[in-house]
Amino acid sequence: MTDTLLKAVCRYAEANADPAGVARTPIPGLTAIRATAPSGLDYAISRPLACLVLQGTKHVTMGNRAFTFRAGDSLLITADVPTVSQVKRASIASPYCSLVLDLDPAVIADLAVEMKAAPAADGAPVRCEPTDAEVTDAALRLMRLIERPASVPVLRAQLVREMHYWLLAGRHGEAIRRLGWPDGRIGRVARAVAVLRAKFAQPLRVEQLAAVSGMSPSSFHQHFRAVTSLSPLQFQKQLRLIEARRLMLSEGMAATSAAFAVGYESVSQFTREYGRLFGLPPGRETKAARGNVEAA
Repeated sequence: MTDTLLKAVCRYAEANADPAGVARTPIPGLTAIRATAPSGLDYAISRPLACLVLQGTKHVTMGNRAFTFRAGDSLLITADVPTVSQVKRASIASPYCSLVLDLDPAVIADLAVEMKAAPAADGAPVRCEPTDAEVTDAALRLMRLIERPASVPVLRAQLVREMHYWLLAGRHGEAIRRLGWPDGRIGRVARAVAVLRAKFAQPLRVEQLAAVSGMSPSSFHQHFRAVTSLSPLQFQKQLRLIEARRLMLSEGMAATSAAFAVGYESVSQFTREYGRLFGLPPGRETKAARGNVEAA
């Protein structure tokens, strides 16, 4: 079963991946990933997702916690958290290959009610576990559906729902169940995160974000850091810096233009904060990153 899924995902990714190895599918929220060489560091503020690793090895760091996951493992991210990831083992003969499903809180909430699942206690937002056989089976049927395009609009919703069900019913259930409770801590913080993602280039006050979350400013600040590991200001800075890096790498934008595009008013401040996050000033870091991509 796993070998069949691996072949289906690798075949789709090889035919459809962009230069970064990312192949988006016609099923919203489902993405195939392929890499034929070890990668450089990839910085992101990840959305809640399940990543099924089918071949190769990847290393992910969140704060002071590190995870190495291999074929047969699933990485679960259950909150919007900053991660640094790197493909560690991949080659042309044996590429790194994974399938990523964005977790849908609305689907999880609906299923949790039908399954009579109680809210889970808060836990670590990132975890790595072996992939359940039922999840692998549901993922394979999703990939087979993609090979029949006329059937995708009719069947995709129920198959995505089924994959969420098996994630909830299996060893990952407790980890993702919290996403289905909109009035829980993660759900409230997620409302503020949505605003930050949409308006990261604009000045935003903590009081505004707290009001969106239905919390007092002090309580909001405490819960936001507990869920994301960052303060709201740090979260916004990382969103800005990651987007600026994308603009420079993918669109060839100059550092000054990228700084202003993401909301910085001071180029020197942008350069300092960029260096703190990525380890080098913008020009040198993006040059090194391009070199890694070309080498790969």
